[in-house]
Amino acid sequence: MDVFFETEHILARKLASEDAVRLYENHAEEKVKRWFPNESYADISEAEGAISFFNECVEKNQLPFVLAIQLKETGELIGDTGVSEVEEQANAVEIGYQICDKYCGRGLATEVLGAMTKFSFERFGATISYGRVVRGNAASARVLSRNLRI
Repeated sequence: MDVFFETEHILARKLASEDAVRLYENHAEEKVKRWFPNESYADISEAEGAISFFNECVEKNQLPFVLAIQLKETGELIGDTGVSEVEEQANAVEIGYQICDKYCGRGLATEVLGAMTKFSFERFGATISYGRVVRGNAASARVLSRNLRI
């Protein structure tokens, strides 16, 4: 298993082909469809294709760099996180994450975002990270505010 970073509760690892069903299920949840409808997969085959693409990027150490989020306690795939480039800004990245409903409200998204920010600064030389929150998504706004560094 290719682990890129870990926190108290999670491991961030390379996605595996056997993650396709769970990745599809996680992205089929209502909150994902509501806040990011273009990040839901049409079917398991599309999730498999996404895993292949993400893993190619990981192998080439290029963006977008997307990793699985696995709960240490159970080994369950509970979400994913990724870092993408920001157009025309060489040292900037945008970091995203998704945690399945079952594990929301436990501070895991805050943990993931902080660790992914540190990882992306070290791995890709970023000095600025951006986060976008869709209007009305108060939970994501709280996660972002908990990770602000001035």
